[in-house]
Amino acid sequence: MAYSEAQKRATARYNARTYDRIEIKVPKGEKERIMEAAQRQGKSVNSYIVSLIRRDLEGQEAESFRSHRDLLVLEDLED
Repeated sequence: MAYSEAQKRATARYNARTYDRIEIKVPKGEKERIMEAAQRQGKSVNSYIVSLIRRDLEGQEAESFRSHRDLLVLEDLED
């Protein structure tokens, strides 16, 4: 079935409302490595990159929580 111009416009409007875009630049040759890594995990390049970013952000949030918790414990010990 053909993808009509109306469908293309509707998809573009949906994407503009739903997603933010981030452009990245990688050194020559890295694109292929990224594409291969994504394929090995059965993911699109976009999904692969987003999952890596989310994992990193979650790790940072967990580290921040641990640091904050440790400070609270130290304050309790000082009291």
